[in-house]
Amino acid sequence: MSEDWFDEWFEKLEKDLRRMMRRAFSFSPLEEDFFNFFKRAEEFPKELVREEKLPDGSVRREYGPFIYGYSVRIGPDGKPIIREFGNVKRKVSPIKPVEVKESTEPLVDVITEDDKIKVIAEVPGVDKQDIKLNVVGKTLRIRAESERRKYSKDVELPEEVDPKTAKASYKNGILEVTLSKIRKEEKKGEEIPVE
Repeated sequence: MSEDWFDEWFEKLEKDLRRMMRRAFSFSPLEEDFFNFFKRAEEFPKELVREEKLPDGSVRREYGPFIYGYSVRIGPDGKPIIREFGNVKRKVSPIKPVEVKESTEPLVDVITEDDKIKVIAEVPGVDKQDIKLNVVGKTLRIRAESERRKYSKDVELPEEVDPKTAKASYKNGILEVTLSKIRKEEKKGEEIPVE
């Protein structure tokens, strides 16, 4: 047999394999964005890139952590509420469809009770002394930073709260902040005597 036959057979085999691989690994637009995101490694924040020099002189790069997630729950009006969390944000821009932030946005729940508001945030991997909380108006600012993790989130509260009554606890990666609402008493006014 001639070598031409083998070359033709091998080319057909290679084309068939490529076609099978394209079908097996056809990506959705989201998956394509995800892979394009990793192709732009030079755009990553410097804090998310770690380099290590290996004994053979080459350099190994580690990227991350990259966190993206979402939660879905049904709101009081019966409509779904979708909340994203993590440090990877999708954008509408075709030039830069994904943005990576240095800090991770934690998953947060806000629970309104009669006279209190509870904020529960997932911030694993930090110690309680690494957590900084601040209330300004109707915003609770959560910041936490350790050697390997960094969290940042401004939580819009449904009502004004009294920061002096705030209590916070942290256990097993869950931060719980309880804030008392500011009571808005009706102003009765002052009676004016008639002369």
